[in-house]
Amino acid sequence: MSSETAAPTSVSTHILDTSVGRPAEGVALTLAVRAGRDGDWRAHGASATDADGRCKDLPALPEGTTHVRLDFAVEGYFESRTRQQAEEQQDAPRVRDSGAFFPEVAITFAVKPGEHYHVPLLLNPFGYSVYRGS
Repeated sequence: MSSETAAPTSVSTHILDTSVGRPAEGVALTLAVRAGRDGDWRAHGASATDADGRCKDLPALPEGTTHVRLDFAVEGYFESRTRQQAEEQQDAPRVRDSGAFFPEVAITFAVKPGEHYHVPLLLNPFGYSVYRGS
């Protein structure tokens, strides 16, 4: 297959807040790319998760990309969620250490030309995990 007809390399993601069993809406994220293990990171896109916790509008990766980094700004999400919970439960005791222990999550992974990479983030205030989805 020639490079002119090859499918673009692409990335999508979604975030599930496992502490409440719901999608994490409104989490800002950036996409950076590099070519080669020692290449410099270059900003390539930015977005935010939708009401379903998904981000499907990231740009296709430039030719020659070998590594991708997704940076999730989760601190603001947890701050807004904590404020919302406080309003809903005015008389409830304050949750110990409410907020985010991890203010941001950076996920770096290797890519190959022409493939799609879906990288879900399972998130809670004190931990996270990721995997290659489909």
